[in-house]
Amino acid sequence: MQLNTIKPAKGSKHAKRRVGRGIGSGLGKTAGRGHKGQKSRSGGYHKVGFEGGQMPLQRRLPKRGFKSHLLKYNAEITLGELQALDVTDVDVLVLKQIGLIPQIAKVVKVIKSGELSKKISLKGIGATAGAKAAIEAAGGSLGE
Repeated sequence: MQLNTIKPAKGSKHAKRRVGRGIGSGLGKTAGRGHKGQKSRSGGYHKVGFEGGQMPLQRRLPKRGFKSHLLKYNAEITLGELQALDVTDVDVLVLKQIGLIPQIAKVVKVIKSGELSKKISLKGIGATAGAKAAIEAAGGSLGE
């Protein structure tokens, strides 16, 4: 095999359909566009979502809710994950190094999911009311 003998696979290439080239081609006169109307004209089309002047669906429906762009900076950690850690003093940097929270996270909060039986002190980490009670019950502390 040489570079000058390489050809595309059989059936992978086909001639482009040439429309508007006479009656004999089968695609003459209207060139597959039908008769009259906006879609038959050159440059005649409409924007996405246009409904012929009727109020479009995206404008008929009410706007609802929003997604905060700050959410990506928030992270949460469970009591069960804290229990599995082998450190007693926990802060945001430690959690990032271990890989429990993403590097982009700025605000971390402990949620009450799982059990905590060992003493852990948190620094710069928030907690829900239930999680706070569980941490304090285990002898830990939340130093803000």
